Amino acid sequence: MDAEGQESFREFVANRSSALLRTAVLLSGGDRHAAEDLLQSALVKAAGRWNRIDEPEAYVRRILYRQQVSRWRLKWRRRELSVAETPETRTATGTAADATSAAELRLVMRGALARLTDRQRTVLVLRYFEDLPESEVARVLGCSVGTVRSTTHRSLARLRTLAPELELLGPAGAERQPSRDFSPVEVRP
Repeated sequence: MDAEGQESFREFVANRSSALLRTAVLLSGGDRHAAEDLLQSALVKAAGRWNRIDEPEAYVRRILYRQQVSRWRLKWRRRELSVAETPETRTATGTAADATSAAELRLVMRGALARLTDRQRTVLVLRYFEDLPESEVARVLGCSVGTVRSTTHRSLARLRTLAPELELLGPAGAERQPSRDFSPVEVRP
Protein backbone atom coordinates (compact mmCIF):
# COMPACT_ATOMS: atom_id res chain seq x y z
CA MET A 1 0.00 0.00 0.00
CA ASP A 2 1.36 3.39 -0.98
CA ALA A 3 1.49 6.45 1.31
CA GLU A 4 -1.76 7.87 -0.06
CA GLY A 5 -3.52 4.54 0.51
CA GLN A 6 -2.18 4.34 4.06
CA GLU A 7 -3.45 7.82 4.81
CA SER A 8 -6.92 7.10 3.41
CA PHE A 9 -7.06 3.82 5.35
CA ARG A 10 -6.11 5.60 8.59
CA GLU A 11 -8.76 8.22 7.90
CA PHE A 12 -11.38 5.55 7.26
CA VAL A 13 -10.52 3.72 10.48
CA ALA A 14 -10.59 6.95 12.49
CA ASN A 15 -13.95 8.02 11.05
CA ARG A 16 -15.86 4.72 10.81
CA SER A 17 -14.42 2.35 13.42
CA SER A 18 -16.92 3.28 16.14
CA ALA A 19 -19.93 2.54 13.90
CA LEU A 20 -18.33 -0.69 12.70
CA LEU A 21 -17.56 -1.69 16.29
CA ARG A 22 -21.23 -1.22 17.27
CA THR A 23 -22.22 -3.62 14.50
CA ALA A 24 -19.51 -6.08 15.56
CA VAL A 25 -20.71 -5.93 19.19
CA LEU A 26 -24.23 -6.81 18.07
CA LEU A 27 -22.96 -9.61 15.85
CA SER A 28 -20.90 -11.06 18.68
CA GLY A 29 -23.78 -11.04 21.13
CA GLY A 30 -22.58 -8.14 23.24
CA ASP A 31 -19.09 -9.55 23.82
CA ARG A 32 -16.96 -6.45 23.29
CA HIS A 33 -13.67 -8.37 23.23
CA ALA A 34 -14.92 -10.73 20.53
CA ALA A 35 -16.29 -7.72 18.65
CA GLU A 36 -12.92 -5.97 18.76
CA ASP A 37 -11.24 -9.12 17.46
CA LEU A 38 -13.85 -9.43 14.71
CA LEU A 39 -13.40 -5.81 13.64
CA GLN A 40 -9.62 -5.95 13.83
CA SER A 41 -9.38 -9.00 11.61
CA ALA A 42 -11.86 -7.43 9.16
CA LEU A 43 -9.76 -4.27 8.98
CA VAL A 44 -6.58 -6.31 8.45
CA LYS A 45 -8.24 -8.11 5.53
CA ALA A 46 -9.45 -4.80 4.09
CA ALA A 47 -6.02 -3.20 4.43
CA GLY A 48 -4.52 -5.86 2.19
CA ARG A 49 -6.90 -4.91 -0.64
CA TRP A 50 -7.36 -1.24 0.20
CA ASN A 51 -6.31 0.20 -3.17
CA ARG A 52 -8.78 -2.09 -5.01
CA ILE A 53 -11.84 -1.38 -2.83
CA ASP A 54 -14.54 0.86 -4.31
CA GLU A 55 -16.81 1.14 -1.26
CA PRO A 56 -14.68 0.61 1.86
CA GLU A 57 -17.44 0.60 4.49
CA ALA A 58 -19.62 -1.86 2.59
CA TYR A 59 -16.58 -4.05 2.01
CA VAL A 60 -15.57 -4.08 5.70
CA ARG A 61 -19.16 -4.75 6.81
CA ARG A 62 -19.38 -7.68 4.41
CA ILE A 63 -16.15 -9.06 5.90
CA LEU A 64 -17.64 -8.68 9.39
CA TYR A 65 -20.76 -10.60 8.41
CA ARG A 66 -18.89 -13.36 6.65
CA GLN A 67 -16.43 -13.79 9.49
CA GLN A 68 -19.33 -14.08 11.91
CA VAL A 69 -20.94 -16.68 9.65
CA SER A 70 -17.65 -18.59 9.53
CA ARG A 71 -17.50 -18.43 13.30
CA TRP A 72 -20.85 -20.11 13.80
CA ARG A 73 -20.22 -22.56 10.99
CA LEU A 74 -17.10 -23.70 12.83
CA LYS A 75 -19.34 -24.37 15.85
CA TRP A 76 -17.33 -22.43 18.37
CA ARG A 77 -18.42 -23.02 21.91
CA ARG A 78 -20.86 -20.41 23.04
CA ARG A 79 -19.98 -18.47 26.14
CA GLU A 80 -22.59 -19.22 28.76
CA LEU A 81 -24.13 -16.27 30.54
CA SER A 82 -23.86 -16.06 34.26
CA VAL A 83 -27.01 -15.72 36.31
CA ALA A 84 -26.23 -12.06 36.91
CA GLU A 85 -26.25 -11.36 33.16
CA THR A 86 -29.55 -12.95 32.21
CA PRO A 87 -32.44 -10.71 31.19
CA GLU A 88 -34.65 -12.26 33.87
CA THR A 89 -32.46 -10.65 36.54
CA ARG A 90 -33.11 -7.23 35.05
CA THR A 91 -36.46 -5.55 35.54
CA ALA A 92 -37.94 -2.85 33.34
CA THR A 93 -38.55 0.48 35.02
CA GLY A 94 -41.87 0.96 33.25
CA THR A 95 -41.97 4.77 33.46
CA ALA A 96 -41.85 6.81 30.28
CA ALA A 97 -40.21 9.76 32.02
CA ASP A 98 -37.50 7.64 33.58
CA ALA A 99 -34.17 8.40 31.94
CA THR A 100 -32.87 4.92 32.65
CA SER A 101 -35.58 3.21 30.57
CA ALA A 102 -33.60 3.52 27.35
CA ALA A 103 -30.50 2.11 29.02
CA GLU A 104 -32.60 -0.70 30.50
CA LEU A 105 -34.00 -1.50 27.07
CA ARG A 106 -30.47 -1.71 25.64
CA LEU A 107 -29.34 -3.97 28.47
CA VAL A 108 -32.32 -6.29 28.12
CA MET A 109 -31.91 -6.38 24.34
CA ARG A 110 -28.18 -7.06 24.58
CA GLY A 111 -28.77 -9.88 27.07
CA ALA A 112 -31.50 -11.42 24.93
CA LEU A 113 -29.41 -11.16 21.76
CA ALA A 114 -26.48 -12.78 23.55
CA ARG A 115 -28.64 -15.79 24.37
CA LEU A 116 -29.63 -16.34 20.72
CA THR A 117 -27.53 -18.59 18.51
CA ASP A 118 -24.91 -16.88 16.37
CA ARG A 119 -26.97 -17.48 13.23
CA GLN A 120 -30.17 -16.05 14.76
CA ARG A 121 -28.33 -13.02 16.11
CA THR A 122 -26.61 -12.37 12.76
CA VAL A 123 -29.88 -12.51 10.81
CA LEU A 124 -31.59 -10.10 13.23
CA VAL A 125 -28.68 -7.67 13.19
CA LEU A 126 -28.58 -7.64 9.40
CA ARG A 127 -32.36 -7.30 9.01
CA TYR A 128 -33.17 -4.81 11.75
CA PHE A 129 -29.99 -3.03 12.82
CA GLU A 130 -28.43 -2.76 9.36
CA ASP A 131 -31.90 -2.57 7.75
CA LEU A 132 -30.99 -4.86 4.87
CA PRO A 133 -33.72 -6.43 2.75
CA GLU A 134 -34.18 -10.20 2.92
CA SER A 135 -32.57 -10.72 -0.49
CA GLU A 136 -29.42 -8.84 0.57
CA VAL A 137 -29.20 -10.78 3.85
CA ALA A 138 -29.54 -14.02 1.89
CA ARG A 139 -26.77 -12.93 -0.48
CA VAL A 140 -24.44 -11.90 2.35
CA LEU A 141 -25.03 -15.12 4.31
CA GLY A 142 -25.01 -17.38 1.26
CA CYS A 143 -28.46 -18.88 1.83
CA SER A 144 -31.94 -18.63 0.32
CA VAL A 145 -34.45 -15.88 1.01
CA GLY A 146 -36.76 -18.51 2.52
CA THR A 147 -34.05 -19.45 5.01
CA VAL A 148 -33.66 -15.80 5.99
CA ARG A 149 -37.43 -15.48 6.48
CA SER A 150 -37.77 -18.61 8.57
CA THR A 151 -34.69 -17.80 10.64
CA THR A 152 -35.99 -14.27 11.22
CA HIS A 153 -39.38 -15.60 12.31
CA ARG A 154 -37.87 -18.16 14.70
CA SER A 155 -35.34 -15.65 16.03
CA LEU A 156 -38.02 -13.08 16.83
CA ALA A 157 -40.15 -15.73 18.52
CA ARG A 158 -37.18 -16.81 20.63
CA LEU A 159 -36.34 -13.19 21.42
CA ARG A 160 -39.91 -12.65 22.66
CA THR A 161 -39.59 -15.77 24.82
CA LEU A 162 -36.21 -14.77 26.24
CA ALA A 163 -37.20 -11.19 27.00
CA PRO A 164 -40.97 -10.71 27.22
CA GLU A 165 -40.38 -7.35 28.88
CA LEU A 166 -39.22 -5.99 25.49
CA GLU A 167 -42.86 -5.87 24.41
CA LEU A 168 -43.61 -3.44 27.23
CA LEU A 169 -40.73 -1.10 26.42
CA GLY A 170 -40.85 1.21 23.44
CA PRO A 171 -37.93 2.33 21.29
CA ALA A 172 -37.04 5.24 23.57
CA GLY A 173 -38.24 3.72 26.79
CA ALA A 174 -41.88 4.70 26.28
CA GLU A 175 -44.33 2.30 27.79
CA ARG A 176 -46.75 0.53 25.47
CA GLN A 177 -49.18 -2.30 25.77
CA PRO A 178 -48.08 -5.78 24.74
CA SER A 179 -49.54 -7.05 21.50
CA ARG A 180 -49.65 -10.38 19.76
CA ASP A 181 -49.30 -8.96 16.27
CA PHE A 182 -46.11 -7.06 15.51
CA SER A 183 -47.21 -5.97 12.03
CA PRO A 184 -46.63 -2.26 11.37
CA VAL A 185 -50.14 -1.73 10.00
CA GLU A 186 -53.12 -2.32 12.22
CA VAL A 187 -56.09 -3.80 10.39
CA ARG A 188 -59.47 -2.83 11.78
CA PRO A 189 -62.74 -4.59 10.87
